[in-house]
Amino acid sequence: MNDEERPAASSVVALAFGRYIVEPFFSPCPAPEVLVKMVSIIGISVVMAVNCWSVNWATRLNILLTTIKMAALVLIIVPGMIKLASGHTENFHKAFDTSSLTVGKLPLAFYAGLYAYAGWFFFFFFFFRNIPLSIILSMVTVTIAYLLTNISYYTVMTSQDVLESNAVAVTFADRALQGFSSVIPILVAVSCFGSLTGGCFTTPRMLFSGAREGQWPVLFSMIHIRNQTPLPVMLLMYPTVVFMILAGELFGLLNFYSFSRWLFMGLNTIGLIVHRYRNPDLPRPFKVHLFVPAVFTGVCFFIVGMSLYSDPRNTGIGFSLTLTGVPIYFLLVHKQRLPLRFIRAYHTLTKKLQILLEVVPQEVQTY
Repeated sequence: MNDEERPAASSVVALAFGRYIVEPFFSPCPAPEVLVKMVSIIGISVVMAVNCWSVNWATRLNILLTTIKMAALVLIIVPGMIKLASGHTENFHKAFDTSSLTVGKLPLAFYAGLYAYAGWFFFFFFFFRNIPLSIILSMVTVTIAYLLTNISYYTVMTSQDVLESNAVAVTFADRALQGFSSVIPILVAVSCFGSLTGGCFTTPRMLFSGAREGQWPVLFSMIHIRNQTPLPVMLLMYPTVVFMILAGELFGLLNFYSFSRWLFMGLNTIGLIVHRYRNPDLPRPFKVHLFVPAVFTGVCFFIVGMSLYSDPRNTGIGFSLTLTGVPIYFLLVHKQRLPLRFIRAYHTLTKKLQILLEVVPQEVQTY
């Protein structure tokens, strides 16, 4: 997983948060983009500050916001199911009309759909003791919740209404929950804020683990002496997310982020296949038939390759930034081949930043 993917994912969620905070004040007119971006930056700043200050605060906040997120989904699902049960099925007539479908649009549709259902990927982190059960439970939970949510949306709105809306939940609330409509956008914004909190909690620790393995500068494997948070990685991630919020827009960042994500997903499953062939007798907690990762890899490379044609600007930028990992790999993993002067300067800079940030290597080995 490359280093620009996670900041891009956080910037997408931050922009959605800013949109749902601002949009109700300007409805039915579009909200000013500058204001949306500023609110998005405030949101990510608060989340980063909490994660830098205290692990316990970040964990408790994440649990609270996850509960609110489920409440928001219920408030969207229940009115939609009631209208559907009362016979409002007209929006589902010719629901799968493919007359406007083109191969060029297909990979970008995959990106948007796979991003919407990516909650299983993070849910999986919390059930690592039983991998098959965690995969099944997370995928079923996210699929059922989001499928019912989309059915509710399309019960109340037509597909054209969904496409034209900058904040779908706001439009849904205006039509399905009159007199209670202001609550839904707030809950959705809180849900986005919760996703930001979870992403900013897990992502720095992934980079933190990579630094412990020697794949990043050693400074990023250190924690704050009092707060015991991975402060250097947080400070690396924050300006990157802010820059992406200022420079990009939601769907462009989504394509940029998805390209690198699914490229590396495909490379990971290729690695699985190669490992199985080279080490067929190694003990494994569970196994699947190689047909499954082979099909998954093929789909990954298909949508990644076609997206270069469909959105060459954003996916091309993602591809270019991915290639920057090659020189960085040799600079960090094979730095012993570099001139001695460079190595000394590297260690001096690390010590000075360590003193400035008040960070130290982890004392207790947990890996």
